Amino acid sequence: MDRSMRLVSAALVLALLLVATEMGPMAVEGRSAKKVESKKRTCESQSKKFKGICFLTINCATSCKTEGFNGGQCRGFRRTCFCSKAC
Repeated sequence: MDRSMRLVSAALVLALLLVATEMGPMAVEGRSAKKVESKKRTCESQSKKFKGICFLTINCATSCKTEGFNGGQCRGFRRTCFCSKAC
């Protein structure tokens, strides 16, 4: 019983670490898209209108479009909404 609890605890810590560092497929897609558009600069700003924890990027992007940005993305450990547009 004690050994299984250690294994579950270790798995939970690993999962939290992966979420915190955003090592999922979205981060890889973002890097490749930036390489293609390396000549264009992107300005980012934290959303002023989005309230709460950002779970879905589509909700963040919709909120950012009402603020005059091109889109948005949920980022960070605290899951905040960041808006982006071409500079």
